[in-house]
Amino acid sequence: MPLVSGHEVIRECTTRGLVAGAFNTTNIETTMGIVEAIERVGVPTFIQCAPTNAVLSGFEYIYDMVSRRLRTCDVPVALHLDHGKSIRAVEDALAAQFTSVMIDASEEGYEENVATSLRAREIAGPDIAVEAELGAIGGKEDEIGPDEASGTDPAQVADFVARTRCDMLAVSVGNVHGYAPDARIDFDLLRRVQDVSAVPLVIHGGSGLPAEQFGRLHEYGVVKVNIASDLRNAMIRTFGEAYAQNPHEHSLIRVSKDSVASIADVVERRIRQFNPTAA
Repeated sequence: MPLVSGHEVIRECTTRGLVAGAFNTTNIETTMGIVEAIERVGVPTFIQCAPTNAVLSGFEYIYDMVSRRLRTCDVPVALHLDHGKSIRAVEDALAAQFTSVMIDASEEGYEENVATSLRAREIAGPDIAVEAELGAIGGKEDEIGPDEASGTDPAQVADFVARTRCDMLAVSVGNVHGYAPDARIDFDLLRRVQDVSAVPLVIHGGSGLPAEQFGRLHEYGVVKVNIASDLRNAMIRTFGEAYAQNPHEHSLIRVSKDSVASIADVVERRIRQFNPTAA
């Protein structure tokens, strides 16, 4: 199936009461593992790439790789720009035919965030889903993160969503980028945000959250959960273990295939945790 718009993934998930995983890819092994898991479970999904992950290949190679693999996949999948920190990043992703984008101006002042997010909405046009962020999510993603985390203020949500016309809202409600063993979703705050948001919500930093919290997220208007560190660790661990077992290992394709299997297992497990009654 060709790539679909992020709108279609959102619509499918909200209609069916599902939560889409949003899995970051950087290379062929990660892409193959993600799609293999999607095919096993059948839940609509986002595959995504941040500008910091595209420095080696560029967005065009990511698009080519993902779209080619999805030709034989029957599950709706959107290709999403993760953490576009500038309008230029949004423009580059759109030029590479991404079908969904995130503009992250959360580290700016409120009015600047609104203005930048609205500009991204205007550039993307009606056919591309746009995610914006309100409240700075803590932790580091590829060594990049806010100087200081700040929770999403429910009092700002309705105004922000209305003025930016975003389709999804990334929120800071105790979630933290990367591995954060003490991270926990504040469900009271998440409920207050849900009550005033006209659009579905997004949770970043899924790799560091306890699995038992995932199955509750669909009840709080969450449509998308981001997972990156889990996948990268699975690949790095597979190669590291192969080297540790045999420092003279030279079969790159064998170890690469093992890493695909490891990544697929992680992705499948996460999708099923997000959707315990559906998967």
